[in-house]
Amino acid sequence: MVDGFLGTLTTEQRTLLHLSDNKLPKNQWEAPASLTQAGISAAVHVQRKHVPRTLKRLENNGHVDVTNRHVPGAKQRRKVYSLTTLGREVSAELRKQILVLDITKNEEVMKLSVLIKPSDKILELLSHIDEKMVYHNSAVISPVSNPEGEASLDAQAGEQLVKRMFARAWEDGKITKDEQQLISEVVQFLGMHPERVMRLSEQARKEQNIPPPEEIYLDMLRQALVDDSIIEEELVLLDTFRVAFGIDTQTHERLLMEAQKEPVYPQNIQTYHDTLITAMDDGIITEDESAMLATLRKSLDVSDGEHASLLAKIRDTLK
Repeated sequence: MVDGFLGTLTTEQRTLLHLSDNKLPKNQWEAPASLTQAGISAAVHVQRKHVPRTLKRLENNGHVDVTNRHVPGAKQRRKVYSLTTLGREVSAELRKQILVLDITKNEEVMKLSVLIKPSDKILELLSHIDEKMVYHNSAVISPVSNPEGEASLDAQAGEQLVKRMFARAWEDGKITKDEQQLISEVVQFLGMHPERVMRLSEQARKEQNIPPPEEIYLDMLRQALVDDSIIEEELVLLDTFRVAFGIDTQTHERLLMEAQKEPVYPQNIQTYHDTLITAMDDGIITEDESAMLATLRKSLDVSDGEHASLLAKIRDTLK
């Protein structure tokens, strides 16, 4: 769930605005990390696993191009994303609509366009505006690619996972090279800023509330199974974690079955899930309930696929 004015925009809209401010360099073989899935995930405040779906929709609509380029710090070429001509037109129109909105700063009402400078990135500016269109000097919400600031609920889940991994690694008072590599892979997957990572490490070291490795692995499985699928990059991370902490195949299968029964939903999905259960209380969804659910899906940024998956699970429990 995304706080403030940014929460009123869909993930696709936030992605268009991000890509409009982060252009793919022409005639170069390198591209900035901000154009990778991890960079986009951090900028638009959604879990990394949901980004491929959003980008695929934008690509199918002719708004986004995808190519492979070298990204500084990456071992191999990565997929990077940029706006097409149509995508630039759509994002420019969206930007125009946003900048004419009235906001309040220091009790003075003004157009949003008054605040933005040519060098400003629009998502960064919008992160300072709350849901009542009041501008704050400090960001209402910050991406995990920033060193400090309050992250979205989705990003906080990722932060907690990294912190718990550090807690496990710090159990013997140090982090080995293998543990460091493992955590680095997770951090890179999430697009997290190094200073934010170091802060989480220090907090974990001081608290020394060490969770067992099985508990961390189960948490990773639950997050991966939110949409009933585990993408290739998640499989790589899970395999690396399993080997590093000695989780055998039998334990993996047991924890996977447990995770499938109770995935960890982000706040927007959980809210919709609870409403859907209420609607299905009598075993059917009426026409009025269907219309209400469609409106709720739009406001909570819940896809039709996520709706179908949740509905199937609820019906299974009612049988």
